[in-house]
Amino acid sequence: MIEKIKKFFKIEERNSSIKIELLGGLTTFLTMAYILFANPAIMGGLITLEDGSSLQLVAGLDLQAVFLATALAAGIGTIAMGLFAKLPIAVAPGMGLNAFFSFTIVVGMGYSWEQALGAVLVSGILYLIISLTGLRAKVVASIPQSLKYAIGAGIGFFIAYIGLVNVGIIVQGAGTPTSLGDLSSPVALLALFGIVLTIVLLALKIRAAVFFGLVGTATVGLIVGLLGVVGMPVLPDFQGGLPSLAPLFGAAFGGAFDIILTPAGWFAIFAFLFVDFFDTSGTLMAVTGQMEDVTEEDIQRANVVDSSATVIGAVLGTSTTTSYIESLSGVGAGARTGLASVFTGLLFLLSIFLAPLLSLVTAGVTAAAMVIVGTMMAASIGKIEWDKWPIAIASFITILVMILTYSISDGIGFGFLTYILVMLASKRGKDVSPLLYGAGVLFILYLVLMTVM
Repeated sequence: MIEKIKKFFKIEERNSSIKIELLGGLTTFLTMAYILFANPAIMGGLITLEDGSSLQLVAGLDLQAVFLATALAAGIGTIAMGLFAKLPIAVAPGMGLNAFFSFTIVVGMGYSWEQALGAVLVSGILYLIISLTGLRAKVVASIPQSLKYAIGAGIGFFIAYIGLVNVGIIVQGAGTPTSLGDLSSPVALLALFGIVLTIVLLALKIRAAVFFGLVGTATVGLIVGLLGVVGMPVLPDFQGGLPSLAPLFGAAFGGAFDIILTPAGWFAIFAFLFVDFFDTSGTLMAVTGQMEDVTEEDIQRANVVDSSATVIGAVLGTSTTTSYIESLSGVGAGARTGLASVFTGLLFLLSIFLAPLLSLVTAGVTAAAMVIVGTMMAASIGKIEWDKWPIAIASFITILVMILTYSISDGIGFGFLTYILVMLASKRGKDVSPLLYGAGVLFILYLVLMTVM
């Protein structure tokens, strides 16, 4: 049996062992386990009010059902990645994409969460079609690399900004759009403690620093809450049984039929597709760059698995599922084959029994994860070609608009339009891909429709 496993995953060919693969799989899981608790909080649109209580902006989205959908989508998708692509890459609902789901599509554009899930479903199907054909390479080549970096950096800043706003560290100012909030509030203090704790863990090079930072912050918050401080985590109730998918399962089908009938809905679909596509492309390049003998066929299979996981995740009731850059932690621990992914996926499935722990995960607890993960994503800003004017101004506009409008899609759209306009003004319009022109036209239509509506 062991020899068959080694042969199937090419463990010896990639200079690894079953022990190393299991260690790598565990490392990857611990590094990204925070998504199990962060995703329900973000998709639920949880924010903290001045009195320390939580407000759920997205009405009707069952948080425990989202937890279950997150665990299942991550588990099934990651196991599939291991079995079919045979790569040490984990997939789960993406940070940034979940914020786009809640704060842009639902809260900002006014769509229901069912319609937002429909947009995720359609984008996943389109991504699957692209992955099964030769379109993938053409699409990758159509977007300037620096713009891809700018979008990733912008999403990082956006996630961190949301985390700070949700706990009242950043608030609307008196006469100014934003200002520093009340840092003496219990929720803000808990969030600041979590940020400092996670930074210290990272400085000490502790693996899974984000996860352990979340656990440490929740523990401190629970202790403080037991002393009577409001807005803190509360003890979990393990007597309620496992969560149910019933509130969310299959809602994406009806939502898809609704959202494809609106032009603005198609822009939302495109934004989901775009971010998922390039998140996955970037992760695949980063992970496979640490390995040998990875073929284009392996990469195509990984894209097929990633897009299929998005479709499955949407049906289950969660936002876009994508390949995680945290997979590099497992590769750093020695993982080189799909066996590591299978083990990571099994751990995600086992985590279903931890659903009651959601009561420990408040906005004050998840803020640190959002700020630190945002920082990691924002690191790509250093790869932008700032000495090239069309790239520099388009990248700057992408990041700036994304943060200030509270919208990932607006940042992407204005970034594309800026790049196209500067290239045309520089008499270099022929260097712009027709696909990018098409995206620009789509965004202009979206702006017109949003103005009319």
